[in-house]
Amino acid sequence: MLSKRSFFGRIMGLGLGLVLAACAGGNAPVDAAGNPLEPLTIVTATGEHDFMVEIADDDAERERGLMFREPLADDRGMLFQFPEAGERGFWMKDTPSSLDIIYIDPAGRIVSIATHTTPFSQAIIPSNGAANGVLELRAGRAEEIGAKAGDQVKHPFFGS
Repeated sequence: MLSKRSFFGRIMGLGLGLVLAACAGGNAPVDAAGNPLEPLTIVTATGEHDFMVEIADDDAERERGLMFREPLADDRGMLFQFPEAGERGFWMKDTPSSLDIIYIDPAGRIVSIATHTTPFSQAIIPSNGAANGVLELRAGRAEEIGAKAGDQVKHPFFGS
């Protein structure tokens, strides 16, 4: 027979174990490759458009980006985060599918959009303005949702 102290100790241990398991496993969504995804919303004249995005927030992730990857689903993307706003330039080296590249300022406003980029191209695609966020979506998605310069991107990185 268990003493009260032993019984409650086991109950507390089980509860703590469940809490730790929930934190470790979490309910954070992941893509097929196991990459964590975060929600992001683009607000356009046609409404709010929700995406789940991978985050590229260090040099290695930003350099690799979507190279060697399958085409993105309609509701997926990659958000590149830079610590400082500045003129940005992206290329499509080793990227097999066409993308829309959306440059975003620190307030979450779209600076510019490069649509239907050329796969494998090493030509630099400039932001044409200061940006600290860059969102890559499947080619044609920006036009489908009516995204334009000045539209709002909602994500915690932009304080929204």
